[in-house]
Formats: sequence, structure tokens, C-alpha cells
Amino acid sequence: MTAPSHQATHPRPVVPPIYQSATFFLNEQAYQDIQAGGLNEHWYGRFRNPTVDVVADAIATLEHAEAGLMTSSGMAAIATTLLTLLTAGDRVVSSRQVYGDTWDLLVRDLPRLGVDVVMVDVTDLQAWRAAIQQRPTAVVYTETLSNPQLEVADLPALAGLASAAGARLVVDNTFATPYVVNPLPLGADLVIHSATKFLNGHSDVIAGAVAGDRATVREVQRRVVTFGGCLDPHAAYLVWRGLQTFNLRLQRQCATARAVAAYLESRDDVVSVRYPGLPSYPGRSIVPRVIKHDRGGAMIAFAVAGGDSRALQVLRDLRLACEATSLGGVETLVSAPFNSSHFSLTREERRAARIDDGMIRLSCGLEDPDDLIADLRRALDNAATRTWA
Repeated sequence: MTAPSHQATHPRPVVPPIYQSATFFLNEQAYQDIQAGGLNEHWYGRFRNPTVDVVADAIATLEHAEAGLMTSSGMAAIATTLLTLLTAGDRVVSSRQVYGDTWDLLVRDLPRLGVDVVMVDVTDLQAWRAAIQQRPTAVVYTETLSNPQLEVADLPALAGLASAAGARLVVDNTFATPYVVNPLPLGADLVIHSATKFLNGHSDVIAGAVAGDRATVREVQRRVVTFGGCLDPHAAYLVWRGLQTFNLRLQRQCATARAVAAYLESRDDVVSVRYPGLPSYPGRSIVPRVIKHDRGGAMIAFAVAGGDSRALQVLRDLRLACEATSLGGVETLVSAPFNSSHFSLTREERRAARIDDGMIRLSCGLEDPDDLIADLRRALDNAATRTWA
């Protein structure tokens, strides 16, 4: 029996198809591409996949970038990017306020490879300047809004310091999202995302993304191929599906977060609230230079009186918000950083990173804000009836 032809002309779909194929037919063009490095044509899924490319291009557009790529997770994007830009003997100056696994990579892993890592407070420009100028620096690394402290990085100032030193500014924009901040027009060289979070928005896929200038993204892509951190095409499709409602979701989530943050700030048993949309936000002077249209984002960090034990009691008494790791989904997710995102840090390391005892990280979903506030009120009121050390 004759094998079916795969050369037929197909209709152009509105929804990008899932190219669930590990390999593709070879032709002369593919052979030439293989000899040139294999990053231009579709011939093997670890190098490129049409579905993955559609999503990478969409994220690049959102971030005003020349090019983008997708990885199997946010940490794959971070690790692959840093391992592309750094080699033994190089220096990276990073914010101390970063995601726990990023901390592990910077503090515990990169030094083993001969990379000099210096951690500074994200809000201390003098410390940034001193560390960057102390000796040649290859990479300056920060999160737009720190996880979980929600401290905004002064990206224009950091971009100026990095550029003057000949360093690359790499920014993790997961918490802020392109709806709130676009780091590249502010001077960043590369933007990283855990696409698992707001870009996908449905808590049903693990993915990462990198966006920036075409030449650098291509170098990172080469390491994605070598290290094997490519994204599965079905996972890429799920991210694309989430991107179709990205602006609508973020508009609602940001509005909800502003209302919830204002309520939390009104309570005496909430000792601190960190949300860039509040007038009381400590980094308010930086916000207009970094955040678009005074959008505060969809994340809130707050600390309750009574420390971590009371925070856990509050979390486990919530009925609408879900106690779970991750963030950015259509459902509201809450967690205590000390036993989730930053469990690998010692108590002293958490304090140095300004992760307060009793801190709760809250990612606002699409529920009615009044319902969320009522859920928080009941859980906080119940916890208030107990005695705390």
C-alpha cells in the first residue's frame, strides 16, 4: 500500500495546530540547516517546533523584543540564560530578593563552576554601583517585582549601571508580566519568564520563556538544544491558549489585587502590606519610572502578627483562596514563603532577603474581589481568637 502524501496543501487554521511530532521530513534545506547549526528549519523537535515557535514569537511581541524562545520551565530559562552569558571567572551581581530556586542557582551552584556571585539589596543603588564597579561584571540580574517581597527594581538605573560596566542586564519579569512592566524598553538586555504563571494563566502547564535581541536569544537557544530544555508542543499550545485572554485576565486581577491590598492594610493584625499600587508602598517614587499606568500587578505580600504559625493557620482556614505553590492562575493562590517558594533558605537567609516572619504571598485570581475579601476577613478573624507567641 502506498504511504499517504504529506505534501498536500492544508487550510490555514485560526488556532495554531499542535505539531505533536518529534521529527520532521528531511530535505535539502534541512540538511543545509543542520550543517549551519540547526536553528532555522524544522527537522527535530529538540531544536525547533512550529507550535513552540508561534508562542515564542507572541511572547517576544508582548515584551517588545526582536526574538523569543521557549523552555521546559522558568528555571530552565533562568539557568540556561545564565550559563550562556557566564563562564568561569565571570562575575554576576544579583538582587538578594529573588525566587528560592534562583537563589540556590546563584549562591550554591554557579560558584561551584567558578562564577563570582555578589548579592545586593534590590533597593540599594549604592550597593549595586559598588558591586558592579568593584571588578569586571558580566551579568546584572534582578526580578522586576521581587518574589515574594514585591520590591520594585529601578530598571532604568540598573540598566545604566550595567551598560556603563559592559554587563548584560537580565530581568525576571514573571511577577510583573508585560501587562505591568516591559523591561527591554527600560534598558534590559534579556527578559525571562516562568510562563507557567500569568502568561499561561491556568495552572496547567510548566514552561519558561526568554526574550531579547536576536543574536543573544539565538545563543541561548543553542544551549537549550544542548542542555535539553526544550518545551513540548502541547505545553506550548496551552501557553498560547492562555495568552489569548492575557490582557483581560490581568486587567481584572490587578483591579482585584488593589482592592484586596487596601482591605488588608486596614487591619490592625496585618503588620505589613507590600503592593506597588498602594500610596503607602515604600518604593512609590520608583513606580512611575518602571510600572505602566500605575498598574500594581496581581501579587500581594503581607505579614500577619503572630509569625509563621499564625500565617499557616490563616492559609488553612481559607475556603475560596487555595493554599498551593505557584501563582498567576485564574484561581487565587496563597502560600507562606518559608515552607514553599523559599524553603531552601535558612531563617537567617530569609531575614537577609526581607522575607518577614508571618509573610503570606497572595496571587489574585478571577474571583469576585468582595468574595476574596470576605474569605480573608473570616480566616483572619478566626486566627485572631487564638493566642500567639
